[in-house]
Amino acid sequence: MKVAQLAKFGSENFQIVDIEPPILQDDQILIGVHSACINPFDVKFVSGVYGGDAPFPITAGGDFSGVVKKVEGGVSEFKIGDEVFGSALIQNGGSGSFAAFSAANTKNTALKPKNASFDEAAALPLVGSSATQALEDHIKLRSGQKILIHGGAGGIGHMAVQIAKEIGAYVATTVSSDDVEFARSLGADEVIDYKTQDFSQILKDFDAVFDTVGESVWEKSFEVLKKGGVIVSMLGQPGPETAKQKGINSIGQFTQTNTQHLIRLADYVDKGKVKVSVDKIFPLEEIRQAFQYQENNSPNGKVVIKMK
Repeated sequence: MKVAQLAKFGSENFQIVDIEPPILQDDQILIGVHSACINPFDVKFVSGVYGGDAPFPITAGGDFSGVVKKVEGGVSEFKIGDEVFGSALIQNGGSGSFAAFSAANTKNTALKPKNASFDEAAALPLVGSSATQALEDHIKLRSGQKILIHGGAGGIGHMAVQIAKEIGAYVATTVSSDDVEFARSLGADEVIDYKTQDFSQILKDFDAVFDTVGESVWEKSFEVLKKGGVIVSMLGQPGPETAKQKGINSIGQFTQTNTQHLIRLADYVDKGKVKVSVDKIFPLEEIRQAFQYQENNSPNGKVVIKMK
């Protein structure tokens, strides 16, 4: 089978090679991968940011969509021929998704949304699970509440805006000048151009903040939250001491791309409430160019690698 492998860190070192399909472990399924997706995590991992003793050669990639080709012992929830999506990260015991076939754990896989193409489904797992986990599990967002979402035009942010609106919340979001209209098209009630506007001077008494940007927005985010509010960040726990002083719940989120989150996400998609934005699609043979595009641009949505 064809895979994109790394013999050493750096996206310029990707090589398309032929290897044998992965051997399944208990509770795993073999996926005939149709499409995969590049996430910021993949960019950092491939660049060597996380370091460690990598077991080179590596087949990178996590998010996938495809068809079940084989099931291993103990698997009853999936059958051959099922269309699925999920994560095959090697860090979670998978075999990597930038490949014609991938081994994935059943706990990180779910049936593909019927209303999504394979390309769209491959772009959903990490960003959709991140938004679902933050809004539903951590923030417990309710209809009528007000939430500020930083980075509302990005991969996670554009999903969070849509899910928050479906819940019935009032949604404000910060984006760059070029992304104002895109954010409005997602349904955001208030769109703030962070390059020309100070969100902390505009917004007050918000119930929640969901941050996909990082420390640069934490201090001012506390200013817009009411006492008893909550801030969740994808990039560490925001100012725990400040949060304690202000009576705000501060949470640093590590996303769990699990079956539970994927099922809830698929339900949103199949009901027509959420749609993932696919910015650009590259064939597997152009994976170097795909990573360069991801690294050097600010895609509206996701960059997809197409296997078939």
